[in-house]
Amino acid sequence: MGSDILNIGKSALNAAQIGISVTGNNISNASSAGYNRQVISQSAAASQNVGFGYLGKGTQVTSIERVYSALLAKQVNVSQARSSELSTYSSQINSINNMLADSSAGLSPALQDFFDSVQDLTNNPGSASSRQAMLSSSEALASRFQSLSSRLTEMENSVNSQLRSSTSLVNSYAQQIASLNDSINNAMGATGKTPNDLMDQRDLLVSKMSSQIKTTIVQSGNSYNVFVGNGLPLVVDKESYSLSVVNSPTDSTRLEVAYSGKGGTPIILGENSVTGGTLGGLIQFRNHSLDTTKNQLGQIAVSLTETFNAQQKLGLDLNGNAGVNYFNTISPTIKSNGNNTGNAVLTGSFTDASAVTTSDYTLTYNGGTNYSVKRLSDGTTTNYTSMPITIDGVSISVSSGTMSSGDNFLIQPTADAARQISVSITGTDQIAAASPLIAAKSSSNTGSGAISNLTVNSAYMGSPFSSALTLTYNSGTGTLNGFPATEAVTVKTSSGTTTTYAAGAAVPYTAGATYTVAGASFTMGGTPNNGDSFTLTPSTGSSSGNNTNALLLAKLQTASTVSGNKSYEAAFAQIVSAVGNKTSELQVTGAAEATLLEQAQAEMESNSGVNLDEEAANLLRYQQSYQAAAKVMQIASQMFDTLINIR
Repeated sequence: MGSDILNIGKSALNAAQIGISVTGNNISNASSAGYNRQVISQSAAASQNVGFGYLGKGTQVTSIERVYSALLAKQVNVSQARSSELSTYSSQINSINNMLADSSAGLSPALQDFFDSVQDLTNNPGSASSRQAMLSSSEALASRFQSLSSRLTEMENSVNSQLRSSTSLVNSYAQQIASLNDSINNAMGATGKTPNDLMDQRDLLVSKMSSQIKTTIVQSGNSYNVFVGNGLPLVVDKESYSLSVVNSPTDSTRLEVAYSGKGGTPIILGENSVTGGTLGGLIQFRNHSLDTTKNQLGQIAVSLTETFNAQQKLGLDLNGNAGVNYFNTISPTIKSNGNNTGNAVLTGSFTDASAVTTSDYTLTYNGGTNYSVKRLSDGTTTNYTSMPITIDGVSISVSSGTMSSGDNFLIQPTADAARQISVSITGTDQIAAASPLIAAKSSSNTGSGAISNLTVNSAYMGSPFSSALTLTYNSGTGTLNGFPATEAVTVKTSSGTTTTYAAGAAVPYTAGATYTVAGASFTMGGTPNNGDSFTLTPSTGSSSGNNTNALLLAKLQTASTVSGNKSYEAAFAQIVSAVGNKTSELQVTGAAEATLLEQAQAEMESNSGVNLDEEAANLLRYQQSYQAAAKVMQIASQMFDTLINIR
């Protein structure tokens, strides 16, 4: 009997000692990342039939278990992936926002300075200092475009670098999880007991992986099978697979995330397959903010270059020569797919700046006379039967080589445009401030008729008037006489009605109407009297006092040139607004998701984490249990001594 009491006390003493050890381990790991609180599980030892009943034989520790909730862990991992994605996207786009919104380094100040110098030239068309100021400010404007483009390219390179780093982390975590799966299975196979510390390490790795990419965990036996994207396995039992970064076949400067099976060819994953975590945030930022901003900035560069050049070439420079391109011509970027089997080289040019969009395109040759162009911004596909192709103000042609069926090309009209912009003219005398045609009314006129808004187009520049054109008003017939006998005249009234009169036909006078003949257009207003005459005289020689074309150049600042409905500055302001709104949106949603993550982590911590107050109470409880067990053994010893001493 005394021996049984000693064994009972010993079992209690052992259980209390294990309890103290487990509690001490909890306390020592209270700050350890990924540690889950452990508790001992006790049960009564098998009792013994002593005739009058079953007598207990003490206690036994059946297991040491960790307090862990798979449901709470899943919630934390999902929230971790989403929060990390938003945080990454937010930090990246914030760099663009700071750059564009900078009052001194943004595009708006440079545009304003440039057009201020153009405006100054209108007041002093022959001034060398005004011309030099305009040339200098245009160089500064081009430099600002290039600087912004360069900064965006640096961000793109940074995304490439971070994609490489993040995929490397994911692969490392996958390998470690697979190794832990093997170790856990071996440990449980040998002892039948759960290796809590190894399982904690595995769960911590899953959490870290979730910060890089959204993961799905499927438990199979004692192993974790980890899936990403649309069910692609990264870990299956003790086998791990990997992600990699590869050059995009359509753009060698762009890295894409790919899935690598065992010995297989990497499969490039689409945007929908790389979601959550740092990887998802980087992909979202690049596809929806960085690319868009580059294209929008390039669209402004294209519009400025094309429209300013067009107007510059409709004027005369200081030497009386027709204007030449003010800015160097920008060309669309066209990239051949790396998998193409043909050797065709495509080139592009802009035909209508107002029609140019911010979208990229893909051109696919399907054999024969079947070409399809897909606008990537909205998925619209247009089919063509021959080259060259013109779409949205861009003309595409084959400059050399031939296409094979299935060949594919990426067309980026504006992505690289801001980098390409540069000033073409080399001297201040090449600024075409003068108009090639000057309007005047006779000093002997008695009526109030007047000519205004005189402009010319490229047709006139190709075949200018050889001599002055004098128009005379005939009150008897109500007509303007003197138009070239070989040229048709188009009249557009102020109400919008357009009428074309054949060459040599009588042309009626209508106050407020616009007349177009041989590439020259002007508006006639007022009430002329019979015999009043108006002269259109070609400019020759020095044009130092003529500012008509400079005025038209200055008007481009507020003209709806970008997409046909926005000025240059309005278009840039729209970029700044869009980036600013997206930045604000991400900050708000990111803060909300960070709060949800904190709440999920707090809930998991309250369930699985170490509470030092609770552990202190457990320590005291086990200490008292230990003392009580020792007392039981002391009493058993005293009873045994008493029996021994009986004579």
